[in-house]
Amino acid sequence: MSRIGKQTIEMPQGVTANIADGSITVTGPKGSIKRIIHPLVQVTLAENTLSANVANTENKTERSLWGTFASHVKNMVIGVTDGFKKQLEINGVGYRVAMQGKDLKVEAGYSHPVIYTVPEGITISTEKNIITIEGVDKEKVGQVAAEIRKIRKPEPYKGKGIKYVDEIIRRKAGKSAKTA
Repeated sequence: MSRIGKQTIEMPQGVTANIADGSITVTGPKGSIKRIIHPLVQVTLAENTLSANVANTENKTERSLWGTFASHVKNMVIGVTDGFKKQLEINGVGYRVAMQGKDLKVEAGYSHPVIYTVPEGITISTEKNIITIEGVDKEKVGQVAAEIRKIRKPEPYKGKGIKYVDEIIRRKAGKSAKTA
């Protein structure tokens, strides 16, 4: 039995769900999210609760999908009510970040600035050396954060690069002078 899959998902006031044509659409104050449901999983809506079920709880594949889709639906409900947020920090001499219209301009030690096009449904704001990424889809927010971090990963010697705010970079000692 899936412990996560068995749990019902309570929908707060102002959130509506619609299940049709093998997909679920959750709408709330922050926006709307749509996701296709796997054929082995049944998502049901009863009054103000959503629940995920599978036909055969003994099959490993179905059990895996059961918990996964229950988590997806729960994240959809959280996303349309509270939203998701990730913060990145840029460190380094001359490293800057700024919004250029709807795009993100990153100067991270290359000979040219890197322009990152912000996808639909994501809002990015910058303040000094902090990049804040917000949106209703947890998957998309995480993906955008990972793509921006990939522009210049943090390096362990000087700590320069783009890292998550709560990420800890293990520092390494550089070359030591040879003693005779």
